[in-house]
Amino acid sequence: MNQLVVAPLVVALVTAIGTLLVRKLPRLQRGVSLLGGVGYAVAVALLWGEVDPLGAAETIPYQLSGWPAPYGISIVADPLSAFMLALAATVSLAALVFSVQYVDAFGQRLSYHPLYHFMMVGVTGSFLTGDVFNLFVWFEVMLMSSYVLVVFYSGPEHTRAALHYVVLNLVGSAVMLLAIGGLYSTVGTLNMADLARRLAAPAQYGVDTLPVLGLSALLFAVFALKAGLVPFQFWVPAAYRAAPAPVSAMLAGVVKKVGVYAIVRLYFTVFSALSLQGLSLPGLTDPVGVPSALAFFGPVLFVMAAASILVGGLGAVSRADVDGLLAYSSIGQIGFIVLPLAIGATVPDVRVLAVTAALVYALNHALAKGLLFLVSGSVYSAAGTIQFDELGGLTRENPVLSGTFFVGALSLIGIPPLSGFFGKMLVFDVAGQARATAAVALALVGAMLTIAYLSLAWNRGFWGSKSLAVRHGNPATGVAVAVAMAAVVVVVGVGFDPVFRAAEAAANAAIDRQGYVQAVGPGGGHA
Repeated sequence: MNQLVVAPLVVALVTAIGTLLVRKLPRLQRGVSLLGGVGYAVAVALLWGEVDPLGAAETIPYQLSGWPAPYGISIVADPLSAFMLALAATVSLAALVFSVQYVDAFGQRLSYHPLYHFMMVGVTGSFLTGDVFNLFVWFEVMLMSSYVLVVFYSGPEHTRAALHYVVLNLVGSAVMLLAIGGLYSTVGTLNMADLARRLAAPAQYGVDTLPVLGLSALLFAVFALKAGLVPFQFWVPAAYRAAPAPVSAMLAGVVKKVGVYAIVRLYFTVFSALSLQGLSLPGLTDPVGVPSALAFFGPVLFVMAAASILVGGLGAVSRADVDGLLAYSSIGQIGFIVLPLAIGATVPDVRVLAVTAALVYALNHALAKGLLFLVSGSVYSAAGTIQFDELGGLTRENPVLSGTFFVGALSLIGIPPLSGFFGKMLVFDVAGQARATAAVALALVGAMLTIAYLSLAWNRGFWGSKSLAVRHGNPATGVAVAVAMAAVVVVVGVGFDPVFRAAEAAANAAIDRQGYVQAVGPGGGHA
């Protein structure tokens, strides 16, 4: 059943091409697009069953050519990639259904659906690739599609936002390619499993560890840029406000998670093998007392997480519109995702729990923030504005839509039994077990800021007397999708045990370097 590994990738690619071929037949194009979205979810579900994160938790490699690893192109599915694919499939299907109602007919016929599915091709390839160079390739497929989707409305504001997005990410791509070339010349391989094996025994393979550490730092900066971590967050607010609502939901819920996934996969699975023995880096040790490259990035991750939580939270409080608030909120929430990773990188005893906490928080953020952006799109399409001083009284005009926003907000705040409660609880648990007082204080400040800006959004946009815009609008667009997403948020929280076990299996897969090497190494996959 190794062929199932490539099924989500094939479905997304075929759907993208299919929607491009039938673009002159709008109804057929929408049908093909929706069918492809459902097919993608089914393919991910089948792959999930084969990987079985709640049972055997297998790592399944697949070689796209007759060349075995590490020479051929490796595609790998394990509990970590399956968890991220499930996240992507859930948010992307909801955003796609919403798009059929939200994006105008001309935009859908012109390019929206092919671009959307090519973006999913890049996301899927990033989660499944087994080598660093193809991670770069899939990043570019994802980003080239998202470039156009950000500037989709073609106004001056959208063009400016897209220009910032393009320039920053092109610089990041150039740095990433430079680092990848340096890694190949230094280590002699780009296959992730082979890279981990060689870094674990640098003397045997003639690897100089100091250049590898520097090159890994360059890659780290690129992934932080893709994730929108401070100080690389400049593109986030403008891009999210410029893009159509379903695209913003995808950027916040899925695309940013690719950067987080790359940090987990490369630094907890691959570069954690890099021994810094002999380098003067006091205090950076793993359980056996050898200086660890992963621990080198722990303090950097903590500083970035702290800055992201504070910048995102304070920025969200001061926003005058819904999308601006949600965009800055995404910066802060990414900080919450990275915070336990920072702790786990430096405290090996809580490493599995730390990665588990990050994945659970990432899932909740994807669902809740995706939901909130879709609600914002519904409000805009009905009232013609998302400015707080022009809104008010939505709870009376449309209590169902307002209720879905309330559910998403409560989940981000962390109210039980919603999924966000467990994400925040795990972050505090990691910090407590590691006795990281600074992390506990930071998480508390971030939680208070989250309550502040979401309360502001609710009071100014949904509560109070009906404004003129709301009186003349019926925000019914996408209500069904918003209700479905809110239901998923509730279900994930109420039935949290399997979600936790899947996240824990994904965390163990990320940390089990030897198991990954054995599964993906020579002879581990089939053409």
